[in-house]
Amino acid sequence: MNIPLRQLLTSEVLVNRKSRIFPLLAFAALGFSVMAMAASAIADKATVEVPYPENYRAWTHVKSMVIEPGHALHATFGGIHHLYANSKAIEGYRTGMWPDGAVITFDLLEAVSADHAVVEGKRKVLGVMHRDSKRFASTGGWGFEGFVADSKSQRAVGSNAATACFVCHQARKPQQYVFSSLRP
Repeated sequence: MNIPLRQLLTSEVLVNRKSRIFPLLAFAALGFSVMAMAASAIADKATVEVPYPENYRAWTHVKSMVIEPGHALHATFGGIHHLYANSKAIEGYRTGMWPDGAVITFDLLEAVSADHAVVEGKRKVLGVMHRDSKRFASTGGWGFEGFVADSKSQRAVGSNAATACFVCHQARKPQQYVFSSLRP
């Protein structure tokens, strides 16, 4: 059947379910819909994941602390914490206004006591806060992730950021959800 496109678009061929073209068009439309949904799902996943912060230890060291037994958060966050911030996060610490692209990390290591000293043990998790007010609007403009041990891909938080992280950070809304501050 050789039908000019203009005639095809205005004819009953497209709407006539008995024609041979209708099933092909319906199948093509279904195929395009499935491909569009798959592409959208892939794009959505890519937009909500917090990236691993390469070279974060070259950023500004904000502070260190040790959470010892007896502290309310010891079971989850016990150990040595080193906090690092990229240049945009340093701007946020100084002004109180956190621009998109600000990244804060907390490097949580085991605290090992030896010879009357506390030294770093194995990494437990690398926690990351990544500021993007559009992508992470549902969690105050921050994306949260924890990378397990020394892995750059094994995620501890994933899609649970709202319950695993943001629920606690909500208490810091006046500080734009950030607990830490620069040392004087």
